[in-house]
Amino acid sequence: MPTITDVVCPLCGCLCDNISVEVEDNAVKKVSGACAVGRAKLLGHESRIRSPMIKEGGEFRECSYEEAIRRAAEILAAARRPLLYGWSSTVCEAHKVGILLAEVLGGVIDNTASVCHGPTVQAVQGVGLPTCTLGEVKNRADLIIYWGANPVEAHGNHMRRYSYISKGWFRPGGKKDRKLVVVDVRETRTAKMADLFIKVEPNKDYLVLAALRAIVNGFADVIPDEVGGVPKEKLVELAEMMKKAQFGIIFFGMGLTQSRYKHNNIEQAISLVRDLYAFTKFAIMPMRGHYNVTGFNQVCTWQTGFPFAVDFARGYAWYNPGETAANDVLSRKECDAALIVASDPAAHFPAESVKYLAKIPLVVIDPYPNLTTEIADVVIPSAISGIEAEGTAYRMDKVPLRLKKLVDSEFMTDEEILERILDEVLKIKGLR
Repeated sequence: MPTITDVVCPLCGCLCDNISVEVEDNAVKKVSGACAVGRAKLLGHESRIRSPMIKEGGEFRECSYEEAIRRAAEILAAARRPLLYGWSSTVCEAHKVGILLAEVLGGVIDNTASVCHGPTVQAVQGVGLPTCTLGEVKNRADLIIYWGANPVEAHGNHMRRYSYISKGWFRPGGKKDRKLVVVDVRETRTAKMADLFIKVEPNKDYLVLAALRAIVNGFADVIPDEVGGVPKEKLVELAEMMKKAQFGIIFFGMGLTQSRYKHNNIEQAISLVRDLYAFTKFAIMPMRGHYNVTGFNQVCTWQTGFPFAVDFARGYAWYNPGETAANDVLSRKECDAALIVASDPAAHFPAESVKYLAKIPLVVIDPYPNLTTEIADVVIPSAISGIEAEGTAYRMDKVPLRLKKLVDSEFMTDEEILERILDEVLKIKGLR
């Protein structure tokens, strides 16, 4: 069987690029180097949507791509304020077309960052981001801190390929040359591996980070005996570990971004890293989830000046999370149609948002059936990026990687579908 090497796994923000796959009869038969979940995605596509569908009388009927695209364009062109949401599990080339479509429609475009690492993006806009690449972590870091993140279960290859377990140029012993610290509200599987586990009371991360900053800057005497459920001596121990590290890194997840005070937590964590620069080399990095959620933020910033939650209703890009994010316009019932691409908001959004999403005309572009396709009016299946279609994606450290096409497919790519919808919209509006 032909073997394709250096395959980039289109699953999570790790974008592991050391995968090997064996292909036979235009199908992936064997995968080496991926985590269990990545392997499952590369191998299994039996549950996919097989044909475009339009809902009539409450029931789906199969149709051609041409009919589905035409109906999708009619829905979007007729809307006064459409919402275009998702984008995190497709390639940057599709993002480019989607953002142009949102501008032509005068709609709102948002990606899944608004319900996961949106607070991270907002914090970075305020205080910057002293970060690095995952390669630097692998080769140099001797102190790894996971804060509100559980990579053992969420990013299967992260520790083995990039951090604690990996063997680097200056850390040839792997975990023998490193220390692992986990800060979380519960003892996760990652925490069980740690040299130091700090259990924080829920929603008290901000207090703990502020206390650590005080200790690092020489004001330990003003810290009470306990902060956020953490004894002072543990905080002092962690502060000393950070100051004595040769190269430290904080990886933080949704346990930090979605707890109380949201972007303020991230600002404190980033400021802590900046404080540590008086003593050593330190960096910080968000543990991004979907494989190209970072990519959308990059492309959207290039094209609009803003990373997500962009509103084109004024005829120009307007950005105000809390007003222009997907849940904001759904909860206020402001949008009158929606296009969902490579996402499943019906499975993750608040109930009131999902109820309203089910009431308005809804178009979904996705390879797989999900809860959102069940409530859609038009469903358009697409080729699976990184398996049946090539394209560009951004790793969690903002390094762009090229996804390969491994097998041929009868399905259109996300980029092709969006280009044809855009072309139809321009015709309907008399702009082409």
